[in-house]
Amino acid sequence: MLIAGIILAVLALAIAASAIRIIGQAEVIVVERLGRFDRIARSGLNILIPFIERPRTIDVRYFETDANGAKRIVESSTARIDLREQVLNFPSQPVITKDNVTIDIDAVLYYRVADPQKATYSVANLPFALETLTRTTLRNIVGEMELDATLSSRDVINQRMREVIEEASIGWGVDVTRVELQSIEPPRDIQQSMELQMRAERERRAAVTNAEASKRAAVLEAEGRREAQVRTAEGEREAAILRAQGAAEARLAMADAEAAAIARIAAALPEGQASTYLLGLKYLEALPHLAAGKGSTIFLPAEASGVMGALGGLRELLRAREGSDTSPGSAPLPGRASGAPSLGYPDPTRGMLGTGRGGDGGREG
Repeated sequence: MLIAGIILAVLALAIAASAIRIIGQAEVIVVERLGRFDRIARSGLNILIPFIERPRTIDVRYFETDANGAKRIVESSTARIDLREQVLNFPSQPVITKDNVTIDIDAVLYYRVADPQKATYSVANLPFALETLTRTTLRNIVGEMELDATLSSRDVINQRMREVIEEASIGWGVDVTRVELQSIEPPRDIQQSMELQMRAERERRAAVTNAEASKRAAVLEAEGRREAQVRTAEGEREAAILRAQGAAEARLAMADAEAAAIARIAAALPEGQASTYLLGLKYLEALPHLAAGKGSTIFLPAEASGVMGALGGLRELLRAREGSDTSPGSAPLPGRASGAPSLGYPDPTRGMLGTGRGGDGGREG
């Protein structure tokens, strides 16, 4: 009797354990009653009727890392359906591009179970179905693109794959959130060709950059020379203007001084005799320069008699002035004492004066 009681107690505990299910957060269980779908058991405490209700299992697949660090795919089945976002990663696959280049593409899929009932009854093996759909979609999309476009259009490929897979997986109760290409591996010879092309392109860009830099330097140097020449010309122009202004001011100052001197001479001489005095003075200043050449003879023309007459008149004027200055109560002119000889102006009665150097020693007529 004791043994029978113990057996009955163990059976009761086993039945109670199978009937009581505690479901965690973000997990559900599909409950079947007599082989048909009955309800979705949510998180918390759930009681199943023994031998009448049972949970339905689904297939799952995930990566597992062993002690050596190697990753492997583990496939199993479970009654708990995880509602969180999951990652479906599968090995890389060879894909042929439009230009007949075989490349290996490694893709990863992110999905979330939105409807546990459809995910359980609409597809037999959900991970395998998603993997197969991703592979075929990737081959179709990459097969329409060339190698260069495939390598440079990852975002386009990801977007197109997500749209196609999401459209097909809606009936499976799955929401595809993202599809990403982890790596694209072209063949080794293609990689070497691409590296050579990339190196040549970089060398070309470097040559173009150097040429543009040289051209820019030459342009800047030419602009600098032009600006220097322009500024030099402007400086010379301003200097010439300043020199001209200085010369004009000097000439004006000399003219003012000469005008003041003439005014004083005119005031010192009798009225109307200033021009005669100045003409005679200029004539006397020019005579030494005319006779300065060696071995030359200068003849005064007949027309010089008028000038000599003017000089004689000037002498008479100076004598008259000296006479007025020597009158009683007046002082003699500076530089000449009373009774001193005359200034030595030429006699206006002479018609021509000649000087010469040569064998005859010169003569005066």
